[in-house]
Amino acid sequence: MTERVPVLKIGDVLLVSIQVELEDQVVLELQDDLAARIVESGATGVVIDITAVEIVDSFVGRMLATTAAISRMLDAQTVVVGMRPAVAITLVELGLSLGGVRTALTLEKGLDILARRDSTRPAQR
Repeated sequence: MTERVPVLKIGDVLLVSIQVELEDQVVLELQDDLAARIVESGATGVVIDITAVEIVDSFVGRMLATTAAISRMLDAQTVVVGMRPAVAITLVELGLSLGGVRTALTLEKGLDILARRDSTRPAQR
């Protein structure tokens, strides 16, 4: 049995704090769970905290980009926070620039990016 990554709701934002090893099945379940929570909650932002992630490979890099693309298709912007320098270097060396994915050094800065984005969006009717 694999561990599931919890998806927490904070206002209009869903917080995903990855504290487990990212095995293939965990990632696939996370993508399904996150997509369902975006639709169910109407969240407009997603923060993926990878502070505890020490090692990445091409699969994890693609997972981050794919998860952000899924969220974007569901009208939620994704910000990846807490990336360690070694993780950033590895992603660049693997040729994974995470195009279209915003990054921030801390959770606070990530939430600030989403808050500023919301203040520039036209009001929903």
